[in-house]
Amino acid sequence: MTGRAPEYRSWGGLIARNTQIIMPDVWSAEPGRYPSTVLAYGNGRSYGDSCLNDGGGLIAARRLDQILAFDRESGLITCEAGVLLDTILEHVVPLGWFLPVTPGTAFVTVGGALANDVHGKNHHRAGTFGRHVRAFELARSDGVRLTCAPDMNRELFAATIGGYGLTGLITQVTLQLMPIPSAEMRQEAIHFPSLGRFFEVAVESDATHDYTVAWIDSLAGGTGFGRGVFFRANHAPASELPQPRTARPLPFPINPPFPLINRLTLRAFNMLYRAAQPRSPEPRRIPYRPFFYPLDRVNNWNRAYGPRGLRQFQCAVPMAHAHRAVEEMLRRTLAAGEASFLTVLKLFGDVPSPGIMSFPVAGATLTLDFPHRGERTLKLLDELDRVAIAAGGRVNPYKDARMSPATFEASFPQWRDFARHVDPGFSSGFWRRVTAG
Repeated sequence: MTGRAPEYRSWGGLIARNTQIIMPDVWSAEPGRYPSTVLAYGNGRSYGDSCLNDGGGLIAARRLDQILAFDRESGLITCEAGVLLDTILEHVVPLGWFLPVTPGTAFVTVGGALANDVHGKNHHRAGTFGRHVRAFELARSDGVRLTCAPDMNRELFAATIGGYGLTGLITQVTLQLMPIPSAEMRQEAIHFPSLGRFFEVAVESDATHDYTVAWIDSLAGGTGFGRGVFFRANHAPASELPQPRTARPLPFPINPPFPLINRLTLRAFNMLYRAAQPRSPEPRRIPYRPFFYPLDRVNNWNRAYGPRGLRQFQCAVPMAHAHRAVEEMLRRTLAAGEASFLTVLKLFGDVPSPGIMSFPVAGATLTLDFPHRGERTLKLLDELDRVAIAAGGRVNPYKDARMSPATFEASFPQWRDFARHVDPGFSSGFWRRVTAG
């Protein structure tokens, strides 16, 4: 029923230490029985330590894995919080429905998507995940269960969306899905030579396409600095043609004793990746999975970063300072000699979230990830934090494994209003660190 499980970890490789694992039915029956704080743990896809609670308890929320109701006429689905987005897709896509917002992996839980208020490639149109949540049930540490909705327990509704799982255990969620004409995407790939051209293409594309995102060649310097490939897409209309097959996921075959991601291997990958993208911007029909979830095609791909794991950085910077700040962050990464395998740049829209602590702000968002090499990596991440904050931006807490109280305060000055709603029986290593002092 309970036990010690040191293998519970974050996607970035941080291990849950001295943690008691608690089944959700056991905790719900006697929430006051556990003297230490608890935290819901879904599928462990958070990069930092926001999903860990060293020295406390982790509620194994994946056990809450049932779809409870689905109205195929209205697209309203109710499920337990441990259901994977992948499970929902398998259930609803054949019936002509899709997730209104999805992050870059389908292997996150519904509760985790809500607690982090995740965003996707369509933020400029649809906003965050929390905008499409119609209601959820929240179990508090005093044994009370509350239904939260825009018109019911409104303050807890706003605090829980993007609230890092600190307001209680989310047990079930009602979500509004979106209708789609087919299971395919109509995608265009546009090569761009510079950051300036990226911003031009991004603004143009956000006006015509539901989904937009760019890959940046982070190792390109000189005249190639800032080059990349811009992807934009809409859901494809229905077709009589046979649907192209989606390749089965492949396992990552080894646990390497050192990072396989370095400047040499990444330079080769970047060259091959750019060459593999169509030179013609003509639209192509592709299955939805390789567009939304390219990394899901390799199970446990995070092993490539070696035994010390990876550290991911993501920021959002207001548009007025976005070009300068993004350029500075990419140049600092080059100068530091670090290699970012996943360098993603896109624009956020001005679509407000109902969540108090939601991450996106209108402007540009840059994501980089690095093999963790100790102090040299942490020094660069600190520099990137400072650039983002100086530009009036913010750093994403659930991607950050070492966010300081100062960075958190600058990113989310409203955090004290949120803290009033934190359940005293819930905590995490992340929350104790950023609120220290």
